[in-house]
Amino acid sequence: MQIQLNTDKNIEGNERLEAYVNEKIGSSLNRFSDQITRVEVHLSDQNGDKGGQDDQQCRMEVRLKGLQPITITAREAQMEQAISAAIDKMKSSLETTLGKLANR
Repeated sequence: MQIQLNTDKNIEGNERLEAYVNEKIGSSLNRFSDQITRVEVHLSDQNGDKGGQDDQQCRMEVRLKGLQPITITAREAQMEQAISAAIDKMKSSLETTLGKLANR
């Protein structure tokens, strides 16, 4: 499972952030790893320097073997919260999508 991290101009994409994202996604989506080819993570600060409530966004796109990509978005006050919320949403989407395929 390949994980690609992208950030906007308001988020500093450093090694610590990349390691954090890779560890969180790797451990959380590990049970789906044989079906996932790539995970693209897009982190952005919607309001930039202005601040604001729930302006940290994590958009995640998971590409599955032989299926259309699944994309979700989560917005929270803190980036770590947005990443966790996105992972939780993605786990739920993957369970639903792959569960339906298994029951065919």
